[in-house]
Amino acid sequence: MSTNQPPQATPLDGGGTPDARRLRAILIAVSVALMAVIASVTGLNVAQTHMAVEFDASQGTVLWIINVYTLALAALLLPLGALGDRIGRKPMLVAGLGVFGAATVAAALAPTAEVMLAARVVSGIGAAMIMPVTLAVITSTFPEEKRGKAIGVWTGVAGGGGILGMFLAALLVDAADWRWLFALPVALVLAALAMTLTSVPDSRETPAHRFDTVGALVSAVAVTGLIFVLQEGPERGWTAPATLTGLAAGLAAALGFVAWELRRRDAALLDVRMFKERGLSGGSLVLLVVFGVQAGIGVVLFPFFQAVLGWSGLLSTVAMMPMAVAMMLSSGLAPKPAARFGARATMVAGIALSGAGMAFMALFVSVGGGYLSVLPGLLAMGAGMGLSMTPSTEAVTAALPRERQGVASALNDVTREFGTALGVALLGALVSAGYRDAIDDKLHGIPRPAADTAREGVANAVEAADGTGPHAQELLHAAQQSFVDGWQQAMWAGAAVMAVLLVHIALRGPGNPAPRDPGNTALGGPGDTPSTVADETAPAEAATR
Repeated sequence: MSTNQPPQATPLDGGGTPDARRLRAILIAVSVALMAVIASVTGLNVAQTHMAVEFDASQGTVLWIINVYTLALAALLLPLGALGDRIGRKPMLVAGLGVFGAATVAAALAPTAEVMLAARVVSGIGAAMIMPVTLAVITSTFPEEKRGKAIGVWTGVAGGGGILGMFLAALLVDAADWRWLFALPVALVLAALAMTLTSVPDSRETPAHRFDTVGALVSAVAVTGLIFVLQEGPERGWTAPATLTGLAAGLAAALGFVAWELRRRDAALLDVRMFKERGLSGGSLVLLVVFGVQAGIGVVLFPFFQAVLGWSGLLSTVAMMPMAVAMMLSSGLAPKPAARFGARATMVAGIALSGAGMAFMALFVSVGGGYLSVLPGLLAMGAGMGLSMTPSTEAVTAALPRERQGVASALNDVTREFGTALGVALLGALVSAGYRDAIDDKLHGIPRPAADTAREGVANAVEAADGTGPHAQELLHAAQQSFVDGWQQAMWAGAAVMAVLLVHIALRGPGNPAPRDPGNTALGGPGDTPSTVADETAPAEAATR
């Protein structure tokens, strides 16, 4: 028998589970830290034109400034999540907030595009230190009876925080200067740092094996290659040399990672054998699809608001808020039906509601109907996404043991990032293809230069319409209607994906967890004995185990 037995947990504050007041403070601290990370994913989207002008940068460079943050974040989530389990989740969170905050200040003051790019890479590294730890702190600290509600709050921030962050960024850009949009994440970092130092306990794994350095490096290459393809494919072309090179490198590294982790078995960075568990595989699949649909909807909605309805960027972000609010509310409420009817039934209900929302938007959207033609679908989608995300997140984290919660949280986050990139690429491509197919038959009589410009996209058509004289209204109407046609095609495709997912989860989704014995070391309630070392208030002897 192995002598590498996990240590017993030292009770928090010398008295077991933190009281309700401290749990509330912990939840607020990690939610604020998460909000800083999420807001930085979407915030710069509203400042693309400003950056292009100030840095004299091409559209490709501006997109790299935006995307390189997500690329660095996604690539390092698994390695840094695993390190957080080992060196301590509180030290990792504090260090991550420091790195992220300093890099965000550097980005706000960046004099050139090159400096901005470097600052965004470092911001992504800091975000990868923060994001998995925020969820790991919840799953390793909250007792079982309160954990679901806390995960619901975390999920609501992760899902709706991007839209909220984009709205606040747009407000700052309109009211002041585009560089002021960095003030939001800096303020959130300072608040999170203060609350973390005073409220968040430390916990760490006492590892029985050496850190899987090879697995960490190979996973970073795999994620970087595949996310790069999804981000750059629509811009460079899916058959461009850079795209194909990234795809080959990503797939080769992914296969190598699986082979290496199977060889490492219990010493692996991520034990891929765990994907046989329905909770891990089913929860991950739901998160992949739901976040893909959410991100894809954003790609579709903003051109609709701006090019079809003629709204400003700020008003367009306001129009997205009902979906974000519905998502955050249903995420917080999801633990109740999950406890009563089961995680699988709650996921199925959320997926069905999301699919219905997409069908509503496909059926009722129109140029003349305006915002009210899409609002019911937005509300249904937001509520359905929130309802399905919380039990899915809980299923993923519950599938891995408590001492691997940093890895579980990182896997949850990587899945979201892949879903986001995949949804943007696929739904965006469907809308573009549908638009081009529809507009070709509507350009008869339009001057050829303007017609060629209009085929590039609805925003290009709106810009070109002003120079076509008596054809302006005809071209504008043709472009708007063609975009709606492409929208409907994308929505029906999304609804079909949701239908397939619903059937799969209904048949193969996670079941309800069985009650755990008090001595079980898996993730559980106050009676469990997890292999973690508790916070700084524990006796000195716990630190020397």
